[in-house]
Amino acid sequence: MTLDRRLMAEALGTFFLLATVVGSGIMAERLAGGNIAVALLGNTIPTGAILVVLITIFGPISGAHFNPAVTLSFAIRREITVPDAVLFVMVQIASGILGVLAAHVMFEHPLFDPSTTARTGVGQWAGEFVATFGLVGTILACIKARPQAVPMAVGLYITAAYWFTSSTSFANPAVTIARGFSNTFAGIAPADVVAFIIVQLIAAVVATVFFKWLLAEDLVS
Repeated sequence: MTLDRRLMAEALGTFFLLATVVGSGIMAERLAGGNIAVALLGNTIPTGAILVVLITIFGPISGAHFNPAVTLSFAIRREITVPDAVLFVMVQIASGILGVLAAHVMFEHPLFDPSTTARTGVGQWAGEFVATFGLVGTILACIKARPQAVPMAVGLYITAAYWFTSSTSFANPAVTIARGFSNTFAGIAPADVVAFIIVQLIAAVVATVFFKWLLAEDLVS
């Protein structure tokens, strides 16, 4: 695929991912009647479902990263060039923000409304490390064993990670930045964004190195 088509796939995929994360968060919060568990469930299911769809349709075009941490992992593995990786990340961040704005328009929420939801502390950072490590590991292991299972595996992993991680599994720097623009159920205070991103990128590097070792085929003379 040409670079322009790959970038467009990344743009559309990240756009719809963030529109789903924030839009379903708004809808869930409005319908949950104050029950946070129900609201989280209403946010979780659409997010996992849209990931299956987006990775299935855009995977053959761009690899369906939609995530700078995933792009970093593939750059380390030399499966994407550094210049292309930089373009991927720029597109992911920009289209993620546009997806948030689209959700705000659809639900008649103020267009520019930075989040005030604090997400900080060792527990939250540990949650993001675990979430991102597991996500990158899921992708790399599935590519090795069953490439056709990647869409479903990623969707199911994120669905589970929303509930078993303390941070509700952002696991994506582009998603983290975009959600800083939304003072809704899915938001994160801008002041807390940088720490999340640092932990996510560290986790992506550690996962890439670890799973390279774990999945290596030993040569027998």
